Amino acid sequence: MMKRSSTTLILLTLLTTSGCSLLPQQPDVSTGAPATLYDNVMIDTRNRQPVSLEAAASALAKTDVVIIGEYHGHQASHLLQTRLLQELHNLNPSRILTMEQFNLDHQPALDDYLFGTIGETELLEDAEAWDNYRGSYRPLVEYARQHNLPVIAANAPADVVRCVGRAGPDYLNTLPEEQRRQLPDKPFLDTPAYREKFVDAITGSHGTADPAMIERMSNTYKAQLLRDNTMAMRILQARERNPGHQVVHLTGTFHSEERLGTVALLQQRAPELSIVVLSPVFWPADEAKPPLADHLNKGDYLYLIQPLPREFRDQERQRQAMQQRFSGRADIRCSSESEPVNEQGIEP
Repeated sequence: MMKRSSTTLILLTLLTTSGCSLLPQQPDVSTGAPATLYDNVMIDTRNRQPVSLEAAASALAKTDVVIIGEYHGHQASHLLQTRLLQELHNLNPSRILTMEQFNLDHQPALDDYLFGTIGETELLEDAEAWDNYRGSYRPLVEYARQHNLPVIAANAPADVVRCVGRAGPDYLNTLPEEQRRQLPDKPFLDTPAYREKFVDAITGSHGTADPAMIERMSNTYKAQLLRDNTMAMRILQARERNPGHQVVHLTGTFHSEERLGTVALLQQRAPELSIVVLSPVFWPADEAKPPLADHLNKGDYLYLIQPLPREFRDQERQRQAMQQRFSGRADIRCSSESEPVNEQGIEP
């Protein structure tokens, strides 16, 4: 969280460099850039002004759903999420935390932990928690547990997502009825803009003409949609079961920025909801990155964070590492005839 003095310095810098109260098209925020990997500079994109976490929380207090996009594993994203949840809870205790980081079939294990029936290591094992749980999500879950806030496992079951990515959307017809009822009634609802963004992220602007690749990409996109539709469904279920509660939802930024993905599907399913999106932007950007003004459409609030260190500079080592990561995941079978699969979607 930014200190008040730091936020004031940023605002003064912007005012003096722009000559007005609006953020310039290519602002000079270098003197107020995040100082460490834990820090952020928050900007309200509606008036293009820096804002403190406390002021943002006050503005968000009566919003139905607050969606905080993240770069998974980035310290600044997770610190912001924890502190914003605390600020919102201080203003009104009627809050629900919904998390992409837990799959809905693991809700019983998550509930057992929140109720004190099992310990943390048992939670990590029984809920197949992400590897970075202790460093990234533990503070959020612990805050919710200590203050009796509901925590909702919002993502689709991992095995089902992977099998849709491999076998296609018809795989859902092979599921037992009880398991199918846990999923959205329209699991592949989408928007053209999100599909275009997804395809561009996978193939680049030139796309692909290979029929086999097109089919595989289509299935991978359907797997991504299953995640987004499931998260939208779980958010709505949380509100139905807890009337008057605000939902704070955590997700990878690809699922929410530009109000696409989960946000667009949530709006299609419940257009009456008020939804605010917070999106991360790496700052200061290098010369190859667009100016900050080009990011303003990503959310109602941006929070500027330091870029993470590059994992690799040797492309061959990077390729080998990625192959090893994917091959190291547990294989599953989508049917008695199918090969083990290991499909993943886009998870920034």
